[in-house]
Amino acid sequence: MKQILEAILSGDTASVGALDVPDHYRGITVHADEAGMFEGLDSKEKDPRKSLHLDDVPTPELGPGEALVAVMASAINYNTVWTSIFEPVSTFSFLKRYGKLSPLTARHDLPYHVVGSDLSGVVLRTGPGVNAWKPGDEVVAHCLSVELESPDGHNDTMLDSEQRIWGFETNFGGLAEIALVKSNQLMPKPAHLTWEEAASPGLVNSTAYRQLVSSNGADMKQGDVVLIWGASGGLGSYATQFALNGGAIPVCVVSSPEKAEICRAMGASLIIDRSAEGYKFWSDEHTQDQREWKRFGARIRELTGGDDPDIVFEHPGRETFGASVYVARRGGTIVTCASTSGFMHEYDNRYLWMNLKRIIGSHFANYREAWEANRLIAKGMVHPTVSKVYSLEETAQAAYDVHRNLHQGKVGVLTLAPAEGLGVRDAALREQHEAAINRFRNR
Repeated sequence: MKQILEAILSGDTASVGALDVPDHYRGITVHADEAGMFEGLDSKEKDPRKSLHLDDVPTPELGPGEALVAVMASAINYNTVWTSIFEPVSTFSFLKRYGKLSPLTARHDLPYHVVGSDLSGVVLRTGPGVNAWKPGDEVVAHCLSVELESPDGHNDTMLDSEQRIWGFETNFGGLAEIALVKSNQLMPKPAHLTWEEAASPGLVNSTAYRQLVSSNGADMKQGDVVLIWGASGGLGSYATQFALNGGAIPVCVVSSPEKAEICRAMGASLIIDRSAEGYKFWSDEHTQDQREWKRFGARIRELTGGDDPDIVFEHPGRETFGASVYVARRGGTIVTCASTSGFMHEYDNRYLWMNLKRIIGSHFANYREAWEANRLIAKGMVHPTVSKVYSLEETAQAAYDVHRNLHQGKVGVLTLAPAEGLGVRDAALREQHEAAINRFRNR
């Protein structure tokens, strides 16, 4: 591993193909025998620092259509938080099911799970049938792992019956020194970004692209009013950029003055600080307060000059979903994923059916959508939103901070990279966008 890292740091990435691949590596894991450790606790009381481990693990066998990648950096997503607190189910149930698919996928069914759904790094080896990538290529990876043996996925790979999220529903994820991916997860690393910056957009950037821009999602057009929950967060920060780039009008919902300032730095001007304005959409655990929906809708119209949202970019879930359905305009679209505040949504269906609104479920992105989202990053049209970077040894703390919503934008993790700021290949392009690249830093 030391020789591989030295080659990468020297810029001689092509030479890694001649170096031996280590038979083991360090990775962040959860353990199957600890899956019940948080039983009886409320979600907020479950502590990822107790369940995430830094272990030495064997390097997996490389199969057809696959690649081993030396991971320079990764990032924390909410699916790693879910994995670490074993909600809504233990991810070992995913690994067990995947392991039954074939002798090759049986590799994934282990008593430990190497987690993580983002990476930037260098290809070490490719398996039989891989022609588009070679050892030494600098890459990022999107997190769609798909078999494509069923006809269901050939119009849209997200509809494949054996579609999974890498590092969450499969093993050998990106929070590690080496990762195993399918070659059709790979995309070129944006040359003007550091390793940690390049690693951070993958999952959330692609998810926001499909959810908001793609015809598989809300199919946003110029002039659309887009209500964006958590507009300075991991998903919302990319949705805000897509809305602004696409000529839409974002209405950014945040929870503090600091988060409002980040949205202004991105170029948004219509901002609701839900904490300062005291919105409480639930009067108690079981009852939503429709008066608060109406007050919230009135505030949106006040900001927009009388317009209701054409699109509601939904991801908090239970806490906000009733309000989202209510405030969308007649014929409007609520596009939803994630449900970080709870999966069991409640809303008044009269406001949906009588006003001809639509709810669209959206889950990650297909390869084409992920590629387009990454291309926008590579061209400097959309920027990473890294606020803080942790070492691999500090990953559990990073996951805890995301679980407790103590972060802005995305939280990065250095895996093999020994320091921040490495990996830039196009300094001129970086100089053009330096301020935008760093606008989330140390927030």
